[in-house]
Amino acid sequence: MASLAQKSAYLARVLSPWADRIAPIEAPAPRRRLGYRDRVTLTARWTEPSGWRFGLMRRDELIPIHDCPVHSARVRTLVGLLVERLPPATAMPLAYLHVSGAQASLIVKSRSVSTQTLADLVEGLPGTGLEGCWLHLHPAAGRKLFARSGWQLLWGAPRSRDVHGLLHGPTAFAQALPELHRRSLACALAHLRPVHGDAVLDLYCGHGASLREWIATGADALGVELSGEAVELAGANAPGATVLRGTCIARLPQVRTWWTRQSGRRLAYVNPPRSGLEPEVSHALAAELRPENIAYLSCSAGTLARDLEVLEAGGYGLDAIVPYDFFPLTHHVEALALLSRRT
Repeated sequence: MASLAQKSAYLARVLSPWADRIAPIEAPAPRRRLGYRDRVTLTARWTEPSGWRFGLMRRDELIPIHDCPVHSARVRTLVGLLVERLPPATAMPLAYLHVSGAQASLIVKSRSVSTQTLADLVEGLPGTGLEGCWLHLHPAAGRKLFARSGWQLLWGAPRSRDVHGLLHGPTAFAQALPELHRRSLACALAHLRPVHGDAVLDLYCGHGASLREWIATGADALGVELSGEAVELAGANAPGATVLRGTCIARLPQVRTWWTRQSGRRLAYVNPPRSGLEPEVSHALAAELRPENIAYLSCSAGTLARDLEVLEAGGYGLDAIVPYDFFPLTHHVEALALLSRRT
């Protein structure tokens, strides 16, 4: 397909020093290339003649995508309901709609709103496929979508389970295609090969999908995650793992203490945001912690290339890069880098 060829060419260009170790892109079944995206954030705008519109901002202009073909039926149905039943912005100054699986959040730029105006909307929510809908009052919503306070469950249950039985809430991060994510975790597991008595450091562990894999082998696992909701859910999804809340930099002292107490093989799995590993973290892995094997799931080939240089300078060799088409029909591509300590 043209899209996959374009992504392959991009990876070969950005990761050119390792191009010979890039595997073919793992792609979903053709039927899953549309209607798959169940985790989205859409900007909301109200105008008197047009009513509510939901979409993406381009140069200060909203591009409506109410019937985007990559969005799940649940997302499209919810957007249609909001367009039809949401009160005007004078009563409900909605800024963003965030959907995470079966949980949705209406992010409102106000300190207070009357929920009575949402009665008609709430009546229609059971027909969307959602299990919970939140009202998040966040006057400063913008680059930072969520605040700690201002949450109110508008309808339904506060938690849901995904197709793999993992609990998630309204702010949980999850890969768009769970079946591909499971394949990537299986690949990381085969590379790390943890067994009883080993230790796995899981940085940016999210709500525990990867932690659950390491714990199931009998290994000890330590996760680090910034989101309070994700930390809570990781404890439920991967009982037996130790999970620390905070940035990976801030938690390096506790990581070092835990690391030195381990007697078996020491391994690492990292899944950072697009900005990649913080310099302090990549240098700690390469020069100080020095796990035997590292599996690095990256959503940015550019920052992956930067971090691979640091890890190679610290004595690691790259065994393979396995790309995954987590976002079909978009320009995004993720890559799992598999490294082993050479010196």
